[in-house]
Amino acid sequence: MASNFNFFKGRSDEKTTPAYGQDDGIERGASYSSENGQVVNEDGDGDGADDLHRAMKPRQLNMMAIAGAIGTGLIIGTGTSLKLGPGSLLIGYLIMGICVYIVMVALGEMGAWLPHKKSFSGYATRFVDPAFGFATGWNYFFKYVIVLPNNLTATGIILQYWRPDINVSVWITVFGVAIIAVNLIHVAFFGEAEFWMSLIKALIIVMLILLCFIIALGGGPNHVRTGFRFWRDPGAFAQYSASAGDDKVVIPGATGRFLGVWACMVQATFAYLGTELVGVAFGETPNPRKNVPRAVSQTLMRIVFFYLGGILVLGMAVKYTDPLLGAVKKTSGLASPFVIAAKNAGINKLDDAVNGLLLIFTVSAANSDIYLASRTLWALAKDGQAPGIMNKTNKRGVPVPAVILSSLFILLGYMNASKGSSTVFGYFVSLVTVFGALNWVAILVSYLFMIRAMKVQGVPREVMPYRNILLPWGAPIALFLTILIIIFNGFGAFFPHFQVDKFLTSYIGIPVFLINIGWWKVFKKTKRVRPEDADLVTGRRTF
Repeated sequence: MASNFNFFKGRSDEKTTPAYGQDDGIERGASYSSENGQVVNEDGDGDGADDLHRAMKPRQLNMMAIAGAIGTGLIIGTGTSLKLGPGSLLIGYLIMGICVYIVMVALGEMGAWLPHKKSFSGYATRFVDPAFGFATGWNYFFKYVIVLPNNLTATGIILQYWRPDINVSVWITVFGVAIIAVNLIHVAFFGEAEFWMSLIKALIIVMLILLCFIIALGGGPNHVRTGFRFWRDPGAFAQYSASAGDDKVVIPGATGRFLGVWACMVQATFAYLGTELVGVAFGETPNPRKNVPRAVSQTLMRIVFFYLGGILVLGMAVKYTDPLLGAVKKTSGLASPFVIAAKNAGINKLDDAVNGLLLIFTVSAANSDIYLASRTLWALAKDGQAPGIMNKTNKRGVPVPAVILSSLFILLGYMNASKGSSTVFGYFVSLVTVFGALNWVAILVSYLFMIRAMKVQGVPREVMPYRNILLPWGAPIALFLTILIIIFNGFGAFFPHFQVDKFLTSYIGIPVFLINIGWWKVFKKTKRVRPEDADLVTGRRTF
């Protein structure tokens, strides 16, 4: 029972960092089993007791990388952003697509060379500061346990499209029990469920993109060929406008167009959030040296085809002045710009089909939420930053206590039974969305600290099994851009007048993150990891 008190007493198994030695094909700080090729690290990174199992199949990881993180933001959320012009939307998604790809290749370089099962918080603890790892891990955990009931609530609202007589709380219960069961069975079963849901999502998006492309070329029932007509009339860039109550303001000229592009960049950031989820699955994937780079390359395909391709055809098929954009609540297929394009072309009843298909997106998102939250909590416990019981796993490698605790947050979804509570809950969800961008910051900072340690310790990049041409020079650029997004994402709170609620939900996540770093440093008296002391050996992949 003593291990259960690590959270309060600190880690009792601190080790001195082994020296970087000659590459002999065996991972330092590890023992190698020739029977199955499994590496078992000193820090419990093997498939032993109280450990995760590397049972995620490569095809499951690849499909998660392709479509796992795609949610309703692309299908529905783009409708609001398209009102700022197709040019603004494309530029916003292109810039942030490059940024998120740099985040992923940075994570891929770390994951292929120094794989472990402690998620992003493990790298932050190992290369930056245990306090930074603590804040990163809890930030990621709370982001997903708060979004979890929101995704289940969205599932219930979608089903009310056909059955308005059934309360949302009923659907929260039904689907909540189902996804808890999926996460408790085995990671291979979770991977299989996520594989098929991700495959269906990918097929849905391909279908919608091709539909809009055909409509733009005049293949719809009305046979109107729009091409890039809407880029000329009404134009590619709209003036930024904001409203609060009865007040509305339109920012004129170049400033208004710039703010329109910036607003699209902010929206694109939150549409891309979750792309890094595949990094959590690295710890349960066999042969990380081979499978991690492959999964990262799949991420590039998703960004280019699904996001940029989808944005491009939407700008061709729907003009940004269309009155239907943003006119319907976001949890309905009617709000999708893809549906609006079909309606304008004379295709009816697509909203029913899209509404049904959206169930796959919301259920898949909720399923991933529990997985990500539980693995993050397990990783925190492994580093002595959460109660020790949370690092316990059953014989199938499932962290049952972490899954159960993460699942309890589903109960927050019942707040939506009353209108007032729903409003408060909406603020709560908005409050934690900035945590997603902070996770990117944590990944990039950890990577830059690792690169600095490699330079100080004389370790060449050539020893890394996976290297990307965008690194390391691209990491500081992506870090700077992500920090700008975090700082200025709430600029809309100042138009047309200052709005306290928008300001708080946009920025309160920043002091929460910083306070977590500060109090853990004080409580545990942690110190920043010096580059000459950083552990570049334990778990190192050389075969």
